[in-house]
Amino acid sequence: MTRGTVRNALPPALAALVLYLLLVQPNHPAAFTWGALAVFPLELPVILLGLVALGAGTWATAARAALVAALLLIAVLKTADFAMFTSLSRGFNPVADLALVEAGFRLLTGAIGPLPAILSVAGALVALALVAAAAWWATGVWARLPGPDRHLRRGAAAGAILVAGLATAELGHAMGRWSLPLDPPGAAFTARVGVERLQSARATLADLRTFRQAAAEDPLADGDGLLDLIDRDVLIVFVESYGRTSLDTPFFAQLHRTTLARGEDRLSGLGLSMASGLLGSPTQGGQSWLAHATFANGLWIDGQTRYGAALASGRQTLFHLAGRAGFHTAAVMPQITLDWPESEVMGFETILAARDLGYRGRPFNWVTMPDQFTLAALDRRLRDAPDDRPIFAQVATGSSHAPWVPVPDLVAWDEIGDGRVFDAMAEAGDPPDVVWRDRGRVRAQYRLAVDYALRTVLDYAARHADDPPLMIVLGDHQAAGFVALDERPHVPIHVIGPAHLVTRAATWGLAPGLIPAHDTKVVPMNRMRDLILRSYSSGRAPGGES
Repeated sequence: MTRGTVRNALPPALAALVLYLLLVQPNHPAAFTWGALAVFPLELPVILLGLVALGAGTWATAARAALVAALLLIAVLKTADFAMFTSLSRGFNPVADLALVEAGFRLLTGAIGPLPAILSVAGALVALALVAAAAWWATGVWARLPGPDRHLRRGAAAGAILVAGLATAELGHAMGRWSLPLDPPGAAFTARVGVERLQSARATLADLRTFRQAAAEDPLADGDGLLDLIDRDVLIVFVESYGRTSLDTPFFAQLHRTTLARGEDRLSGLGLSMASGLLGSPTQGGQSWLAHATFANGLWIDGQTRYGAALASGRQTLFHLAGRAGFHTAAVMPQITLDWPESEVMGFETILAARDLGYRGRPFNWVTMPDQFTLAALDRRLRDAPDDRPIFAQVATGSSHAPWVPVPDLVAWDEIGDGRVFDAMAEAGDPPDVVWRDRGRVRAQYRLAVDYALRTVLDYAARHADDPPLMIVLGDHQAAGFVALDERPHVPIHVIGPAHLVTRAATWGLAPGLIPAHDTKVVPMNRMRDLILRSYSSGRAPGGES
């Protein structure tokens, strides 16, 4: 091969490399490996042959501009995906998450300072411009290759069509639209990212229209006297993975029903009232935030698209309305260890994430701290703070979250301190990789973990019986089917507090005590916002239909 031949072949090769790197760019941290370079992008031959077929000219220039714009857009979407998976363990929604860009910039500013944040954004824009210039150059190199040779352009067009058909077949196969008899020699990954984001945007826009209509037609949002019948703190306590199986499946119910019955006797003796029932959760096995959002928004949010649409809709959550009614709204979220920009639009005045609760003990594997410490921190940071306003807080427990090992135990509340009293418990027992080899042991640990969570919440209620808050305690979702041995997406709900407030919740279909009746009607969780507002507001008929 002569030096001139090498010189002539080098620009097309470099141009193809530029486009190849754009196409194999990963959108998930787990894919950011050298293995990503080994996946052949089926879009690459389509692009290269298409450029050869177009050649030079006005129309070819316009087509190149559209191609470069599309590649840059998908590269940005992949980068956004990467950032969202890193921080929030989910992909980027191009419609719903646009509202979080400003919040994200504020978080960045708070983390590294205003000037570094501005420089970071400027650097990202410069990098994008350089990528655009490289892509424009690369497409130009291939568009100029055929010169005036019409036969070459026609052959390239035919080849582009054939490979495009193969890429389309692989794309449909990867998205579950159809099956193929043979595995394709590559993947149309970039095209799939584009199609999936387009579908996500369309679905979000459809849901957003529905949610905006619900927000606009929300009579309770403009009501008077909201929540004015409540004369104390309100705690919405989500018990992680607490489902109907705790009441109905003998292996779990034998222990959990006993704990509930003992708790009922104890709390009754202290003068507290209780009522319990069942709710239908929008999720099962995980994604607790969908249950939290459904409860707070009064809308059925059973997936990430609807979650994003709800965030962007302007819907007034239960916490927005409680804040307007004079409560100090808060979220106590011990399992939030990363930035949580969504919280900007949820109605919380104060957010206490893991780093804000003061825990200095050892974590319990994935669980950052025991539930008892979380509830103690709730008192220390919120309920005992010098503020004349009552608290209206969402509290999410964590000890009953998988992997359910090790399980802590209750200690004396005045011995909790900074949490190091739990260190020996955090080191006890077999690690998850041992326990999870046996599904029987997994279920046994789940049984103990939920029981600990229930005992902790009930002990907290007893501790404050002299001046009790209104506590609405509910499960977020049923555990995964292989653990719960029950596929129904139902969760218990308990209302605990003074009689004059608990009786107002009786019209929700609840039964007295802590154990729901066997034939209790399951209430969809999205009805809870309006039921609470109607039951505890002087301007609304208690227990009215939502």
